[in-house]
Amino acid sequence: MNMIKSNFSIKDLENLSGIKAHTIRIWEKRYNLLSPNRTDTNIRYYSLESLQKLLNISFLNKHGIKVSKIAKLSNQEIAAHVREIASREKLEDHAINTFKMAMINFDQILFYNTYNSLIETRSFSNIFYNVFLPLLNEVGLLWQTSTITPAHEHFLSIHIKQKILLNIERLQLLEPKPNSRTYILFLPENEIHDIGLLFINYKLRSKGYHSIFLGESIPMNNLSYLLDFFNHITFVTYFTVAPEEEKIAEYLSEFNKLLLKQDNKLFVLGQKAKTILPEHLPKSISVSNSIKNFINQL
Repeated sequence: MNMIKSNFSIKDLENLSGIKAHTIRIWEKRYNLLSPNRTDTNIRYYSLESLQKLLNISFLNKHGIKVSKIAKLSNQEIAAHVREIASREKLEDHAINTFKMAMINFDQILFYNTYNSLIETRSFSNIFYNVFLPLLNEVGLLWQTSTITPAHEHFLSIHIKQKILLNIERLQLLEPKPNSRTYILFLPENEIHDIGLLFINYKLRSKGYHSIFLGESIPMNNLSYLLDFFNHITFVTYFTVAPEEEKIAEYLSEFNKLLLKQDNKLFVLGQKAKTILPEHLPKSISVSNSIKNFINQL
């Protein structure tokens, strides 16, 4: 069965390109930039080629080229201008659009080629912060608006995870700093979104810290076994969908009583962590509003 999404509504185009549907319609009428097809009930729908063209138009427009000028170019000339600008200026926007196309088409080769082009001139951390994180934020919104399916999101997530794991693997033989704290990375029960935590594991390893990655959906009482093996533990977790917002305070209170003995600490990151009021927390628990801020505190 062909799983490639080939037809897009004007709302899909808006969500994928960031250009309002109203603006797309104006560009169609004024400049004949896109040629939508019509259903039997006269509803617009667009091809994959139209999506790619609109992403390229959006990229050029963000780089100061007027739409009236873009409209005079052929599709090949538009693509050539995109490549030219991307080669001499900031690549991030172009890379994000290309990764979107790889996701829509389930195109592994396009994903790898785009990544390999980036890694030639950028560090992995730079790619994660400036391309993968903004891309994942956009993809989350695309999934929420039903522009893409869970299969698209999983395709992209798996390939990003593979790159993080590859970079972690290269650090496995590094000896941790003597007498350094042990970082235990875990997700609470019913939490499965582990890309951010995996990247934190990579950054900890790269800085010479001793870290143990436990992964998703770990019951709190299971973490107590680690107290028999390590001292000076910093637990690090991510709240994206769990715990439920009304249960966060109870979770943190129980965690503090059970696991934060002596000088053990807990750092909480993620979307739901933004609802936590730091002034209500014990000294042993901290909230970090971004991965970069957490890493900078080390």
